[in-house]
Amino acid sequence: MRSRHHDIADDLRQQITAGRILPSERLPSEAVLADRYRVSTVTLRRALAVLQREGLVEKIHGKGNFIRSSHRKIVYVGGWGTLDPWTAGEPGLRVTIRSTAVQAQAHLATLLKVPTGTPIVEFTCLSHEGESPHGLARVYMPHDLVPPGVLDDTSHSREAARRFAFLGPPPTAARETVSARLPTPDEASALRIGIASIVLSITRIATDSTGRVVEATLLAFPGDRVDAVFTTHPVIDERQSKA
Repeated sequence: MRSRHHDIADDLRQQITAGRILPSERLPSEAVLADRYRVSTVTLRRALAVLQREGLVEKIHGKGNFIRSSHRKIVYVGGWGTLDPWTAGEPGLRVTIRSTAVQAQAHLATLLKVPTGTPIVEFTCLSHEGESPHGLARVYMPHDLVPPGVLDDTSHSREAARRFAFLGPPPTAARETVSARLPTPDEASALRIGIASIVLSITRIATDSTGRVVEATLLAFPGDRVDAVFTTHPVIDERQSKA
């Protein structure tokens, strides 16, 4: 037997797709909707949860449930550096950066190619346009490569984000792995997306001329808010060029 909350979700979805409820519009309170559909607030919240997972409705704590509007896409340019794609040419974005000293464990130790327990620094970077999150990055660097004073700073400005993108000398090489996947619970919460939404995941490993990993970055973007651009260059075989 079909659950009542699915019927309510279907009705609200139809109103949204038909344009009877407009993007960014606030839905009536949960109590009002529950009364309208003659169900308990528990059943009503289950219906809203269905639409939240689908990315049609966004619940903002303390404000209510809103119809999601289509977001302007930003461009991630591969090979530029961690934060440049969010600052260069994107004046409407605000980036918040927080830093924490941690120890490399398991996956991070593997990415950075360091022994387990090695001191490293984690930078958590969240970009916003207005109240809408656009991207989340977790940047990990060996502790000895982080300039003095950086750990004491929490930055919110666009200019601070640009300075952050050049903390150390430019890496000699950067390898980026791209995939589409479901968000982790932490990513879904930070980006305010449903757990069934798709994120564009990019793992960026930067190395210096000696092959040392100087930065490991884990980026996650909601799939509907970003385009990724990568430029490739043909590899010239010196033996053929001399022929």
